[in-house]
Amino acid sequence: MTVLLIMSPITTEPAMADLQDELHTAGELGELDRLPDPFVAPEPVRPVSDTDTELLERAHAVLAAHPVADGYSGLPWALRHLPWFDLELGESSVDTDVPRLREGHVGALFWSLHLPESIGGDRAVGATLEQLDLVRTVVGAHPEGLRLAHTAGETADVRHCGRVAVLLGPAGAAALGDSLGILRSLHALGLRALTLSGASWASEAGLTRFGEEVLREMNRLGVLADVSGASADTVRRAIAVSKAPVLCTRSAARALRPHPANLPDDLLAELGAAKGLCMVPLTAEQTGPSVRDVADHLDHVREVAGPECVGLSGTYDAGTAHPQDLADASCYPHLVAELLRRDWTESDIALLAWGNVQRVLRGADFTARAARERREPSTAKISDLDG
Repeated sequence: MTVLLIMSPITTEPAMADLQDELHTAGELGELDRLPDPFVAPEPVRPVSDTDTELLERAHAVLAAHPVADGYSGLPWALRHLPWFDLELGESSVDTDVPRLREGHVGALFWSLHLPESIGGDRAVGATLEQLDLVRTVVGAHPEGLRLAHTAGETADVRHCGRVAVLLGPAGAAALGDSLGILRSLHALGLRALTLSGASWASEAGLTRFGEEVLREMNRLGVLADVSGASADTVRRAIAVSKAPVLCTRSAARALRPHPANLPDDLLAELGAAKGLCMVPLTAEQTGPSVRDVADHLDHVREVAGPECVGLSGTYDAGTAHPQDLADASCYPHLVAELLRRDWTESDIALLAWGNVQRVLRGADFTARAARERREPSTAKISDLDG
């Protein structure tokens, strides 16, 4: 199905045309994407052995039973640059389309609503709504391949129907401004995750009192807290305050690669103890130039945080370079084949690919149901709590 994308203007100040110009010309998604990709020399090509072929066949079989729940896709931003596209037939202009999702055995993925840091205040609210509307439009135009999901149960149902479940988020904290009402409105439109950074109440200094109230309201609604790229103080406070599991949608092990978005071992251990989830990105900048480098990070996170606290984040269409043999969303079997080579069991891979995300989604749903029984919607204002 060919989709002609025509964006409707949103009445905000300054004019939407100015906002569109900035959206189309800005080159960043956010703090995690501002660092340039380092130059890495290509690894020598290894000959394909019978063992490699057997491992790849086993990887396909394992993923057919336990598909990937991908923690981060930059596709909404990438699609803004295309006058038309067809994700069901296949779209060579991006890293992600329905045929490659199926080839890679992807059963669910989070679609990022992140914006350039230069867009703040009311403009960030309007631009996030526009991103959200774009995702809903794209999913609606590809009903044979994609379907929106909001809960763990819906995600599983979509998978059983042979579609790919699309979860909305993470969005940036700037999308809220200082309004819990906007948070509730975004949740009503489908928002599932919010990144706790880039706002006055979630900064390098950590969460303010109002930031903690935002997190409690997120718990009540069932919106997951994403702390990738947040300061160490924010990560620790989010883990302490949140009653639902905390996510890192794009974080690897800093002990192996000193990227600012990667987590040091002490934070990985704290995240694991709180039953959070560290989703390792498949990017050369954060994990390294080869499949083996990515597998090293997965090994390390599993060892430090535990097998129930590690997941996968393709980070495709986010403007970053990817390791060899992991160029697009179809390549997950290559990574799983490397894990099988390292004697990962099928049960561990099942947790990595699908089970851990389902656990976190179920945890958020359970927390929200319990919180609604004892908490009314918060009417707190930032001036009341932070002065």
